[in-house]
Amino acid sequence: MFTSLLFGLAAAAAEIFGATLVSFRKEWPKKIQEYLLALSAGFLLALAFLELIPESLNMLGESAPIYFLAGYSMLHFFEHTLVGHLHFGEETHHDLMITRTASLSALFGLMVHAFFDGVAISAGLRFDPAIGVLIFIAVILHKLPEGLTIATIMLAANNDRRDAFLASLCVGAATILGCVILFSIDKVSQTAAGIAFAFSAGTAAYVGASDLIPEINHSGNRVTPVLVFVGMLLFYFSRKLLPHLM
Repeated sequence: MFTSLLFGLAAAAAEIFGATLVSFRKEWPKKIQEYLLALSAGFLLALAFLELIPESLNMLGESAPIYFLAGYSMLHFFEHTLVGHLHFGEETHHDLMITRTASLSALFGLMVHAFFDGVAISAGLRFDPAIGVLIFIAVILHKLPEGLTIATIMLAANNDRRDAFLASLCVGAATILGCVILFSIDKVSQTAAGIAFAFSAGTAAYVGASDLIPEINHSGNRVTPVLVFVGMLLFYFSRKLLPHLM
């Protein structure tokens, strides 16, 4: 329980830090942001396809892809069907405003995503600590860009800086809630864990492939796309080494 809560607090802190950089108008170097996005994309995609999907298939069998698709579709619905204009990372089109309704839809979508980030961390720690640590690394890598995202969306909708900061607190709190909620249940079945893994695999694949990769492809920096593969290798070697270190 303590480890899960600690991981949730760390992820929330990264989220809030990213929002603070935007809310208080402090400049975030574009190259560093691109590199972080690229590493996160590679790590998330490797996590989804090499760990979460195989584990959920092992736990659920042929029903696992349904939950994978549900996780993927949920984020598409909230981020792009309802909102229609959402960049992952700091918003660069400051002249293009969105409505407050759309900003609230984006906030709700990111909160749902953050909640399942937390659930995935907690489920991983409960059934295999090594998987839990890998999921936590994937989450923490994209929390800072996620904080940039929600803060810039709120500001683009003409909300003030305090609202942008509070929005990041809400997303961070959703992550913490997801981390601790499984530990309020005495026994989590294999089916419930499989659903959590499959759903989280869908959200991880969506963030990696639909949110982060398009942003990376817009970069003129040739190093950035290479770091996607570095992120994948980072996951692979972390996956191999962690069981021996724990």
